[in-house]
Amino acid sequence: MKLDRIDLKIIRRLQNEGRISNVQLADAVGLSASPCLSRVKRLEAAGIIIRYETQFDLAKLGNFVTAYVQVRLKSHRREDAQRFEKAVARISEVVEFYMVNGQFDYLMKIVAIGYDGPARILEEMWQADLGIQSYSVLVVSSTPISQQTLPLGD
Repeated sequence: MKLDRIDLKIIRRLQNEGRISNVQLADAVGLSASPCLSRVKRLEAAGIIIRYETQFDLAKLGNFVTAYVQVRLKSHRREDAQRFEKAVARISEVVEFYMVNGQFDYLMKIVAIGYDGPARILEEMWQADLGIQSYSVLVVSSTPISQQTLPLGD
């Protein structure tokens, strides 16, 4: 799907204000309400807009700890990777999960309650014998920058 400048305006506005009303969005991008809604529906149907999210201040919700975990598997056979991926997909504390290139095979972001939360999750994964050769844990101590919008340009 080819995006024009109006589509990009819609996307930019929605990534900053996901709860904006269609009337407000239409006004912001220079359309009337009906064509604006049609464009948004078209962007959703094309899979460009995949969901609307709400962000939370984890410090105000509880004692959450964020950790990034780099994982190397023992085997690189596709069926072993798929088994690992399916198991990780069932862990609710894993909020992001990527297959990566380089020294490690996967990168995952774990958000768990308590300082020992990420370690507990990793211990459960290790005990489940998912084919993990090794892992490295990076616990987040602060977040100086958290850019939530994509640099879509003009």
